Amino acid sequence: MPRVCFLLRVRRDRIEEYRTRHAHVWPEMLDALSAAGWHNYSLFLREDGLLVGYLETDDFAAAQAAMAATDVNARWQAEMAGFFEELDGRGPDEGMRPLTEVFHLAGPPR
Repeated sequence: MPRVCFLLRVRRDRIEEYRTRHAHVWPEMLDALSAAGWHNYSLFLREDGLLVGYLETDDFAAAQAAMAATDVNARWQAEMAGFFEELDGRGPDEGMRPLTEVFHLAGPPR
């Protein structure tokens, strides 16, 4: 399954609140992500606000579009928008720009 990695930057003055919010993601948001094809989705946050996201999905554009069509995502993105720097008027979900994978060491064959 294709892997997607992206970067965002959380405002330093909101890092702790961001961590708290993600310790309690709404169950309907989790359900919507799964239904839209977001698998093995992780967020990693460095102390300076650098946020690294990782997920696996068959089609990232389709997975993003499926989430964009949900009411819960619109509500979540509206609440999260103030946490990020450098979005230039975009929502956090629109600010995700996949990085180009340049190396991958696969695990042992199953």
